[in-house]
Amino acid sequence: MSLGDERESSGGYGGTGQTRTRLPESGGDVYGGARRGGRSSSRSLVTVVGVVVLLIAAIAFANRGGEDSGSATGDENQPKSSATAASGTRPVDGKAAGIPAKFAHDEQGAQSAAANYSVALGSTGMFQTETRHAIVDTLYTSDAAAKLKGPMDQAYSTDFLSKLGLDANGNPPKGSTFVSRVVPVGTTAQQYDGDSAKVAVWYMGLIGMSGENSTDPVSSTWKTWTFDLRWAGGDWKIVTDSQKDGPAPVPGDDRAAASDEISKAIEEYGGFTYAR
Repeated sequence: MSLGDERESSGGYGGTGQTRTRLPESGGDVYGGARRGGRSSSRSLVTVVGVVVLLIAAIAFANRGGEDSGSATGDENQPKSSATAASGTRPVDGKAAGIPAKFAHDEQGAQSAAANYSVALGSTGMFQTETRHAIVDTLYTSDAAAKLKGPMDQAYSTDFLSKLGLDANGNPPKGSTFVSRVVPVGTTAQQYDGDSAKVAVWYMGLIGMSGENSTDPVSSTWKTWTFDLRWAGGDWKIVTDSQKDGPAPVPGDDRAAASDEISKAIEEYGGFTYAR
């Protein structure tokens, strides 16, 4: 997973390639974004992952998967609606460490896995040692996880957490709500050959501290998270992953919510299990 601005730790993860993982440092975005000029130093640390909602119009268009996409008058270079249309197939029946697990051993299963894995890796659990280790052990190959946890523990240092407004255990101050969410907008399988897949997840992220005294209000960003997956132990596992900025839509004219509104929304609205 990628968790930082220009911070990479690379090494041989598993037998099929290298794992390149960006880690948070004291000078950049937790999720790999560039610094924002004119903000406080602590603000630049949370330039954000991508985590939030989609466009209703895009969803409506994507769900028109049953229409004839092979019209002779259409542009053959444009993606067909069926590429992102809902299949109706349930992604999983169970969970591991609270994360959807046992995805189908096919291309659709790989895409569902990547979408759900991005949500787990962009959650607040990553800021607490015990839950971070559980997430990494669950989602990565055993070799990748073993090499990744140490560097991550160093990156999520007490100093780094304090700059996000969190204590040494990754907890927010009393009366405040720390927000870190990833909301996938869509996925695409860039490669698939049966036991391995390369899946890109386009997502919006939210990160920041919601509270009366917060100097880092919750903000959003758009990114693309690419996962190299391998079928191992009856499920898809991450071998390597990387992130890049965008594509980001033009910001709308929505009124920014007050801190208490954000806190209430985070408490009231849960996440989803994503499927194709």
